[in-house]
Amino acid sequence: MTPEPLRTAVLISGRGSNMAALVKASDARGCPYRVDLVLANDPDAPGLAFARERGIATWARSHKGMKRAEFDALLDAELRKAGIELIALAGYMRLLSPEFIARWEGRILNIHPSLLPLYKGLDTHQRAIDAGDSKAGCSVHVVTVELDDGPVIDRAEVPILPGDTAADLAARVLAEEHGLYARALAGFARTLQG
Repeated sequence: MTPEPLRTAVLISGRGSNMAALVKASDARGCPYRVDLVLANDPDAPGLAFARERGIATWARSHKGMKRAEFDALLDAELRKAGIELIALAGYMRLLSPEFIARWEGRILNIHPSLLPLYKGLDTHQRAIDAGDSKAGCSVHVVTVELDDGPVIDRAEVPILPGDTAADLAARVLAEEHGLYARALAGFARTLQG
């Protein structure tokens, strides 16, 4: 008998293209995860509209003026209320508190636009170009307290072409992210289902 898909939440801060890719991939028969909740730290995040159109529950609140642990406690309460089992960060542009990560240890994934361990943090595409790298890409990793430092589950490479701008490279990497994240999340969910 096939186990029930894991109840999954996706955290976003913006347009939510990776979240939308995860949702679309979860429509496939036998997908081991199901996106039940989309949360944003920006009530105007464009990705919320996609989630609502798909009938997915949403929660959004600005983190401005709140301490990190205080905001993360609100996130945690929403996740627990929804019975969430797995969390995917998809363009969530806020560091999570150590307390939140500890409560969800081994159940949070992130997609990062570099070939980790290279170029943790921001401006990854320009940094790869400036370094003269011949390739760039994206990595899915388990979230730990250290920024972009958890075990890498999977990654995808793209060539850096002569004359590439950071925007050119970002567009090619993003196209790879959509397929990579869905595959990696599904594989990780299957291991959790055990």
